[in-house]
Amino acid sequence: MHSVGALIVRVCCVVATVGFAAPASADPPDSALCAWRFMSNSTVLNVAFPDANSTYWLMPYALGPGDSIELSGTYPAARYFSLNTYGTDLDTVDTLRDDQIAADPGSANPFVDADAASLPASQRRWHATLVNGPADHSRNEIQAVANGQSSPIGFVIVRVYVPTDPASLSGGVALPDVTLSIAGADVPTQPCAQPFDPAAYTGPVADAAKSAFDRAIAGAASGAFPGNTPEATFSNPASTSGLFPNGDNKYIGTRISYQPGRLLVVRGKAPICPNTRAGQSPTDPSQQVRYWSMCQNDLRSPYPVVACAADFQTAIDGSGYYTYIVAAPADVPANLDSSVTVIPWGSTDVDKVLFLRNMTPSAAFYPNSIQASQDSGDDPATTMGPYYPRTAYCSTETFTTGGAEACLGA
Repeated sequence: MHSVGALIVRVCCVVATVGFAAPASADPPDSALCAWRFMSNSTVLNVAFPDANSTYWLMPYALGPGDSIELSGTYPAARYFSLNTYGTDLDTVDTLRDDQIAADPGSANPFVDADAASLPASQRRWHATLVNGPADHSRNEIQAVANGQSSPIGFVIVRVYVPTDPASLSGGVALPDVTLSIAGADVPTQPCAQPFDPAAYTGPVADAAKSAFDRAIAGAASGAFPGNTPEATFSNPASTSGLFPNGDNKYIGTRISYQPGRLLVVRGKAPICPNTRAGQSPTDPSQQVRYWSMCQNDLRSPYPVVACAADFQTAIDGSGYYTYIVAAPADVPANLDSSVTVIPWGSTDVDKVLFLRNMTPSAAFYPNSIQASQDSGDDPATTMGPYYPRTAYCSTETFTTGGAEACLGA
């Protein structure tokens, strides 16, 4: 078994079965077999470069030959959701996206049929099955164990991006119910009432959980951007293996460092996407990508997100371009133009990595997407054209006097 995967599974088992000092709660304790024990976003288990507009729920499993796991859920009101499986190396095994998950009989999928978004939850139901072997996506099957992996252990993650109601991380629906079919016996499992948050606990178990995730993420992220990667120039990461990558997202990133009186300017053309919080449907055929964002993260394990500006949070000028500045509060120019979006720097003691995400590009947009650059191995500055983010360090004084143009040049 890969040491990273084994370490996380061990922590999961300890968390599920051992008591330790925790804040008082009115909720009854979860059973040891409850599902979706771990949740990760920008406030809980903020690790491995998450997007601030998404939440992930993780469940480990061990499937022998002939075993399976059935998931039963409701399509969320959100920009995107998916089911992703991972091996013990924390790399992708399989992905089943919202619009690929066929609805139950008598139900409809709002990621395929826009009118289905107005249906009650009882008519937006789906089932999917994790199988130990080849999966047939047309039957809502997902491969659960990596090819060639000797261990039966894996992980499944439910991702939800941009829930329509920001107060409901899961998109206004319950997390999927789980039925384990192990050695011929079916074991129904309900979602945990309270996901495990190591930051809320004290004692050796909490310390073990923090250490496990920190070690797992540190090892994987160390190779993503080698030390010789130039600053303030977006490029393809060397690898995202071991970071629970989403099969529908691709990233380019750049390392940046702080100097007093200096900010980073980023400018590029914005892909067209559906603003679901403004009532647009994710099925909109005019979209170029389902979602995009610019996120700034600490370049230190466990690589938390500091701040993001998603597509719907980003100012776009009359030519369809965005302009970001990444700056500490003291370095933000006064009287910024309304076309400029500020991304906070966070701690100035830590170098940062800035990521641009593209999610599920359309066929027409694909040649200009990050996905195309990575599939071909070509420089994204060439393949992405105007959608490639141009960057420059700049003094606050220069930006105040001449704006982004003075920093970026012609």
